Amino acid sequence: MYNFDEVIDRRASDSLKWATGAVFFKEDAIPMWVADMDFRAPQPVVDALVDRARHGVFGYPIRTEAYCQAIINWFNRRHAWQIEKDWIIPNPGVVTALTVAVLSCTQPGDVVIVQPPVYFPFFSVTKNSGRQLAENCLKVEDGVYRMDFDDLEVKMKDPRARMLVMCSPHNPVGRVWTGDELRRAAELCLKYHIVLVSDEIHCDLVFAGHQHTMAASLSAEIAQNTITLVAPSKTFNLAGLNSSAAIIPNPELRKRYAISTEFTHVGGSSVFGLLGLEAAYNQGEEWLDELLVYLNGNLDVLEAFFKERIPRIKVYRPQGTYLVWLDCTNLGLAGHNLRNFMLQQAGLALNDGATFGCGGEGFMRMNVACPRSILQQALLQLEAAVNKL
Repeated sequence: MYNFDEVIDRRASDSLKWATGAVFFKEDAIPMWVADMDFRAPQPVVDALVDRARHGVFGYPIRTEAYCQAIINWFNRRHAWQIEKDWIIPNPGVVTALTVAVLSCTQPGDVVIVQPPVYFPFFSVTKNSGRQLAENCLKVEDGVYRMDFDDLEVKMKDPRARMLVMCSPHNPVGRVWTGDELRRAAELCLKYHIVLVSDEIHCDLVFAGHQHTMAASLSAEIAQNTITLVAPSKTFNLAGLNSSAAIIPNPELRKRYAISTEFTHVGGSSVFGLLGLEAAYNQGEEWLDELLVYLNGNLDVLEAFFKERIPRIKVYRPQGTYLVWLDCTNLGLAGHNLRNFMLQQAGLALNDGATFGCGGEGFMRMNVACPRSILQQALLQLEAAVNKL
């Protein structure tokens, strides 16, 4: 039903991703950096927003029963996770929700553990809140990124450690953690009285052969120690609607989180954000299923191209997300020279792996959620640039 090959001109749409000079300063570069998609959102979402706009009055919204039920039904249907209405706290975005979680569950000087290379706002939220950062760096075994559980336990033994922020599925390396991996990490949190904050914003973007497990669904005890952050933004390309939710089964953690939300005045969402979430979760499933097939096709094209024509760059094919982690260390370009090469020589705006923390130097992150023609052009440009090195 949906045409993901359609090329939509976003340059005049006030798009951060496509805005000349917003982050990158080369007008003709293909933007494959910030994690939003170049696809039109599901038509039921568009229709719902247009219908609401015709009403013409956009006062303060409330969290409706229909909004909560849409979330409850989605996670029960797609992830076999049964949640309750009272657990849901709306907020504008996952980074905002993470900030509130850090403020509500830790004190200045406490240690927050992250698992780099990882989504870089994890670092800034921790540091800007006056907390200390501990890096439990991922390790590569047999070409697969894995958690370093021995090091994680060492970090948790620090009496100042209060929180583990986990990215699941992992951005940028694309791992979909197994139930066993998640259980082991969550049980270490229980053992050392560490609150688990699980960023599961990419939970719906998982490819065949892999199964996402919501960390809080593992056991009642783990659920009582977990704050889960979710949103329809990555799944349905709705980031601009600023609608996400924290799901917190533990009443004490939820109370502390709610108090911090009120203190910082970041609760709730916009009229269109709440409605967009509801429409997406209720009517967007067919669109998502088609999207996953298309994205998998993009990954097939990309993987074959690198293998045959750019073997100097190693591809870590994601098990989840639409973000590809590229090992460019064999190009012999260090630091800012690699980013400049991608931008100036290849004409590609990618994310510099160094910004994701330890293990990211010499890597780049590429967003492949775009029409295949754009992806193919990007690959040709990269091939030509690498051949000139």
